[in-house]
Amino acid sequence: MKYLLKIWRQRDKDTSGCFRTYAYEACSETTTVAAALSELNEREVLSDIDGNVTDKVIWECSCLQKKCGACAMLINGKPCLACDARLSDYKNGRLTLEPLRKFPLVADLMSDRQIIFENLKKMQLWSESELLADDRSNSVMYEASRCLQCGCCLEVCPNFSAGEGFFGMSAMVPSSRLLAVMKDASADILRKQYAKFIFDGCGRSLACRNICPAGIDIEGLMSRSNAAALWKCFFKLRR
Repeated sequence: MKYLLKIWRQRDKDTSGCFRTYAYEACSETTTVAAALSELNEREVLSDIDGNVTDKVIWECSCLQKKCGACAMLINGKPCLACDARLSDYKNGRLTLEPLRKFPLVADLMSDRQIIFENLKKMQLWSESELLADDRSNSVMYEASRCLQCGCCLEVCPNFSAGEGFFGMSAMVPSSRLLAVMKDASADILRKQYAKFIFDGCGRSLACRNICPAGIDIEGLMSRSNAAALWKCFFKLRR
């Protein structure tokens, strides 16, 4: 089937950008957006449908197996992983590809998501001692461990802006993993961080609920984490 890929082209954040449309013919029903971008860049000369010769498309990828989250982008306005989006799912044969807009642009379809990892460091989401999980916390830890840190949940969040005080679900998910097993004083520090950077800024719109490429139960993890970080402490204080 023949497709038209309307791709955002912008050399860097300091220059203006525009869309360029490229013709692409898929030989398989399973061809993904990632495969199409790779094949476009393999052309000896890359020209758009108007005959204009353009540079290769800049985008980010790594595993191409829905394991790393590197190829996150907007496809027809929805944040997706390019390696997980099949061209055949778009029945009209037209796809619009853009970079994630909540993060600084690098070039073309590539965004700078370093703020996600800076936020994790700011919350100190690690443990300096051994943590032992029990049967009750194992399921929470497993669910949280599937987070790709791709930023798709932040892209749809009405409360998240890069560099501001609300860190979003990309910080909540790894927090839930630690809150499930931490018992000592370090848990008290994490609870305060959770309240400041996650709970206080969340508008509970749950726009992120069904957007996760890994299918993480974000709502369930958030309910458990709110209970572990806030409500249990609140009821202890009331006694």
